[in-house]
Amino acid sequence: MRPARALIDLTALRHNYRLARELGGRKALAVVKADAYGHGAVRCARALESDADGFAVACIEEALELREAGIRAPILLLEGFFEADELALIDAHDLWCVVQAEWQIDAIERARPAKPFTLWLKLDSGMHRLGLAAADYRASLQRLQAMPHVRDVVAMTHFARADELDSARTDEQRALFHQVCDELHLATSLSNSPALLGWPTAQGEWARPGLMLYGATPFAGPHPVADRLQPVMTVTSKVIGVRELAAGEPIGYGARFITRRPSRIGVVAMGYADGYPQFAPNGTPVSIDGRPGELVGRVSMDMLTVDLTDHPAAGLGSEVELWGRQVSVSELALHSDNSAYQLLCGLKRVPRSYVGE
Repeated sequence: MRPARALIDLTALRHNYRLARELGGRKALAVVKADAYGHGAVRCARALESDADGFAVACIEEALELREAGIRAPILLLEGFFEADELALIDAHDLWCVVQAEWQIDAIERARPAKPFTLWLKLDSGMHRLGLAAADYRASLQRLQAMPHVRDVVAMTHFARADELDSARTDEQRALFHQVCDELHLATSLSNSPALLGWPTAQGEWARPGLMLYGATPFAGPHPVADRLQPVMTVTSKVIGVRELAAGEPIGYGARFITRRPSRIGVVAMGYADGYPQFAPNGTPVSIDGRPGELVGRVSMDMLTVDLTDHPAAGLGSEVELWGRQVSVSELALHSDNSAYQLLCGLKRVPRSYVGE
């Protein structure tokens, strides 16, 4: 069997969720959209169910997967519904729903659910992606509150630049949110992972931790709170070939790396078809049998190469960590001009196994 593997540490996942609750101070929806950022939505939700106040997913398909797996906790649809007929499924499966446009309010007004809806009304405070304009927000809220089949409304927004700790944009968005919502007497939700970690003044009753659950920092450098996160996913493979090369020999496609000395080069069963970044540069960190090592040469579809010259005990079968506890996914993202979000969500063709259940 091909030796590429992803180990998912559910104890670390629970640790990170509890940190999010500690920082948010009230309640937190664990964001498990995109198959829990590549970690397995059902397994992660089951691991968190006894702790989590609820879950958040992108769309109804993701919510139904959790319901079919027996997850009974609240589940919020972050993108809301795309067609009015989805409201019947939202009612049948007792889902919470983000509302971000007038046409959705029209559809909710026409609906006749068996149970009242719980809705999260989204304010566009400056992200300019989804959400109601500030001038329309109060009137939209009043429409919803007048409907007998609407039970609760939560006021929410989403920060665009909370991962930039020197940007004034988060404070500007927070100020607009409070200007619009402070007198509405609603529960509120502002904080995504970077806001939870880096902006203690930008909190509400409900937090929405995503990336931080999986142990990755949203920040470009060290951060005293983000440094408390524990990595959840460790991706490893093994050396499947060793080449002894003289100085001056090219390695791989495009001869991007040429040996500067007599070298031992290990071929590892991992490539960009697995989700490893194709254009990770020479010198990108890896761990070889638990010791720091380096990528050399261009990453291929199924294989990559590492320098074993300073690892005399390493050879066929040696374990190489691509990211995890020894090489953080955020460190790999920084070296490869990538993002931890994309690396985690982009993992594929790599079997997952779980510990800490």
